Amino acid sequence: MAQPVPGSLPVLERLIAFPTVSAQSNLDLIDYAQALLRGAGFQVTRLSDPSAPKAGLAARLGPAGAGGVLLSAHSDVVPVEGQSWTRDPFRLTQEGRRLFGRGTTDMKGFLAAMLALAQKAARADLRAPLMMVISYDEEVGCKGIRQMMPALTGLGWQPDLCIIGEPTELRPTSGHKGKSVFHAHCKGEAGHSAQAPDFVNALHLAADLIAALRAMQQDYRSHGASDPAYALPYSTVHAGVLQGGRSLNIVPDAAILEFELRHLAQDDPALFKTQLQDRIAAILRGYPDRAGVAIEQVNSYPGLDIAQDHPAMALATAFAHQPPGQKAGFGTEAGFFAAAGWPAVVCGPGNMAAQGHKPDEYLEIDQLNDCEQMLDRVLAHLHKY
Repeated sequence: MAQPVPGSLPVLERLIAFPTVSAQSNLDLIDYAQALLRGAGFQVTRLSDPSAPKAGLAARLGPAGAGGVLLSAHSDVVPVEGQSWTRDPFRLTQEGRRLFGRGTTDMKGFLAAMLALAQKAARADLRAPLMMVISYDEEVGCKGIRQMMPALTGLGWQPDLCIIGEPTELRPTSGHKGKSVFHAHCKGEAGHSAQAPDFVNALHLAADLIAALRAMQQDYRSHGASDPAYALPYSTVHAGVLQGGRSLNIVPDAAILEFELRHLAQDDPALFKTQLQDRIAAILRGYPDRAGVAIEQVNSYPGLDIAQDHPAMALATAFAHQPPGQKAGFGTEAGFFAAAGWPAVVCGPGNMAAQGHKPDEYLEIDQLNDCEQMLDRVLAHLHKY
């Protein structure tokens, strides 16, 4: 028997052709999705970014009132520069049972299935609402959904379940860690390297701070909260970028260290910041008063932690026809929906670790077919509600 071809394939082909890297505009994709949703009878609210040529969408079809299901996807993708692609990343290419293109897995495959479902919903008699959200700038720290949430909550929706379609191989996922991003501005003083010990080296300060962060990581690993549902069951601290110095014969007077905390729900990021300041104070006691370290928090997003016995998990499991999976090692927008009081589960086609953010990113056709079947079950549920 021939394998079925997903009905969302033409939609996915259009979506991949929009080069919606986070640094670029997504308006062409949003215009396309808005026209499709309105053509299917959805009430559509466009949420424009006030500072960039970008926008998100909120769409609803069905009766007024609480209940129903919300489907959510982000429109942006990660860059392709510096990666060795063997195909045009912004042209959908099918080879065997794989669909290649930037964003096929993360996460235009789910978005295509959403929009294909919208066309089916136009012909359905819904007894509970079907809602859809398309966001932007997820790949740069969930910045778009943060700006969209006040307007979204103002719509008065109260879904029974939000499905955030990030790639989990269609296994309902109940949690992921929250994330906080910091810049440490280390202040030293410039001088000739021949007299280096007479001056405060900002890179030395940054190195001491990295050592402190590694000690905090060890504390989380040895004594912090633990959640065996994660591959890494503890909170993690990571230093990723260090900049400083202009010439080898000049003592650097400034350095910037970029680092992050990815925390379990049980670990309070406010406590991390307090403990970090205590460690910085201890470091500075070993330096002249001319030294300084200022911590700037530049971004954060909430984690997700929904109980396994929550009715939303049972509903998502029934739609997916799959048992719950391990909690996600990557962040999503789901925590923003949960913080608004909307039960959220992460569940979408593809495998993030194997396919996401990589050259020659691809999505298995069978995963897209299974996703369409999952969303068909959502539609049937809303019809029989």
